[in-house]
Amino acid sequence: MKHLSRYKILLFTLSSLLTACASGPETNSQARVNTNQIDQQIDDKVSAQKSDELFRFYNVWHQTPYRLGGTTRNGIDCSAFTQIAYSQLFKHPLPRTTELQSQMGVEVDYGDRRFGDLVFFKTGFNTRHVGIYVEDNSFMHASTSRGVIISRLDSPYWADVFWQIRRVN
Repeated sequence: MKHLSRYKILLFTLSSLLTACASGPETNSQARVNTNQIDQQIDDKVSAQKSDELFRFYNVWHQTPYRLGGTTRNGIDCSAFTQIAYSQLFKHPLPRTTELQSQMGVEVDYGDRRFGDLVFFKTGFNTRHVGIYVEDNSFMHASTSRGVIISRLDSPYWADVFWQIRRVN
């Protein structure tokens, strides 16, 4: 008898759900699904997962010394650091040089920056620098003076030489 009651409850629940799924078209008075909000939530979840991966990547490379033309843990330059990070974490190839990386993807307004964007700086007459935006106005990069570190975009030095932000899908 107890088994029969559970069966009736299950049958009632399923029929209620199926009836709800078969409801008519949405009217203006009904709540509409905000697809932009759902897309943002998905982006945030993916960003959180990639953020964890990027910080694990950073921990491996942290304080690796800077070496112009370097591509290993013995020494690395800024464009090699971003190239390796994008390849390993985002499965997206980047060109080897900062100049070519600065032409990838689309330029993004400073206020629209988000996790994973490439940040570029003009540090000299013909010298360019690149890093990866992480969060909280910070980016990780291979610094010429301190190796692989995280710096702030709004520090006086980086704010003064800031050039552009690019989003590479």
